[in-house]
Amino acid sequence: MAPRVRAAVVKPRRQFDVEVYLESAGPARKVVKYRAGQPIFSQGEPASDIRYLQKGAIKLSVLSQIGKEAVIAMLGPGDFFGEGALAGQPLRIGTATAIAACSVLVIDKDAVIRLLREEPTFSNRFLSYMLTRNIRIEADLVDQLFNSSEKRLARTLLLMARYGDSNPHRLLPKISQETLAEMIGSTRTRVNYFMNKFRKLGFIEYNGGLKVNSSLLTVVLHD
Repeated sequence: MAPRVRAAVVKPRRQFDVEVYLESAGPARKVVKYRAGQPIFSQGEPASDIRYLQKGAIKLSVLSQIGKEAVIAMLGPGDFFGEGALAGQPLRIGTATAIAACSVLVIDKDAVIRLLREEPTFSNRFLSYMLTRNIRIEADLVDQLFNSSEKRLARTLLLMARYGDSNPHRLLPKISQETLAEMIGSTRTRVNYFMNKFRKLGFIEYNGGLKVNSSLLTVVLHD
């Protein structure tokens, strides 16, 4: 009688939960807390990891050779940053600074590369973010070229409040008018004038922070 051959048992592959991964520490990743005003990384530092903002708000800026700083982006929960390391950038080309208390997931570059190759859910999430950000950059360029400083300020505030997302952040962390001026390519005096105008019209409110109302859209849509 021939010996019975036992069939190999193939265990189902564990389903990768991208949300759990991005919200917790583990192999090749750690969660780091930052205070408001604390640098997260600085221009010129080695770029060996990718960051994911779990909570808080971050300012990305670039310093020119003559010492002039330009704010290039404001980040909120759910944003990746420092991804230039994946494109072979050996050094950070900008500085990331917490403008509110932050919780940041730091992921080793090699771990991200592996996830992009092996985990479709992570790859789709990351690709979707990068495509959305590229569209945003193009829109920012059009905004700078063709819109008034008033419209640029209104659009910036709405983007920071994430209007259009399923979970908008209507109450923004404290941000200086100097920073807003740098972001829209204007002066603090002009920003102060428009912020006062927006407040008087009920588009924004100051109540322990900056609250952005959906009515601010009228400024952006008005020709």
